[in-house]
Parts: sequence; structure tokens; C-alpha cells
Amino acid sequence: MSERVRGSVINVHNLGATVRLEDGRLVAAPIGDVNKNRTAYTRALEHKDATLPFDLVGRMVVLAQTRIDEVAPTAEAPALTDPSFEMQIAAYLKSTEEWAPPDRPQPFERHLVRKRHRAKLFEHHEP
Repeated sequence: MSERVRGSVINVHNLGATVRLEDGRLVAAPIGDVNKNRTAYTRALEHKDATLPFDLVGRMVVLAQTRIDEVAPTAEAPALTDPSFEMQIAAYLKSTEEWAPPDRPQPFERHLVRKRHRAKLFEHHEP
């Protein structure tokens, strides 16, 4: 489980970076995270008073992908199914059944068959 903290970059080196957290602890940032966010680490190193949001995992930190003051969403996720809408769709499909008699191919199948026949006619007339 990670903890959101703020800290200042005090050193960038071949193995990553050294970060001083606001509570005074020193932690390491891995080289992969430093390479991925090189601009942010370099800017923070140049401006000694700048702090960045980090996710602390054990004694390592990675640059947080969201702001530290960002509020977690509290709204409920929307429902992915709506029974009344499903009933409307079912009623519409039922009303269109007569458009495609059961003893003949479906309209889209008839359309594709006609297109195939026309394509064959053009294949034979190529120069």
C-alpha cells in the first residue's frame, strides 16, 4: 500500500534520485521513475524550495501521477444497464420481426449476397 507524501529532490544520480520528505526522512527514487519523469526531477532539483507529490512505498518513492490535493471521486458509478431501455429495445425488435420473414434470409444477408453477385460481374469485365 502506498502513501501520498511531498518531498524535495536533493540529488539525481546514476541509480535514481534522493528525496527528502517533508518530515525529514531521506528516501530513494528508482532510476526508471527518474528517467520517465526526468524533466520534473531536474526542475525540482534546480528549484530547491519546490516540493513534488510522491507515492511512498516502503523506503522508495515514485512521482505521483495525480496531484496531492486531488479529491477522490465520491460520486457513484453510473448504472450500466437500464431495464426500461432494454424493454424499449426488445419492443422495437419485436415490432421489426415482420420486416424479415422467417422463411427468407435476413435483410442484411440478402444485401451481402447481392453485393457479392455484383462484385463477381465486375471481376469478369476487368481489362
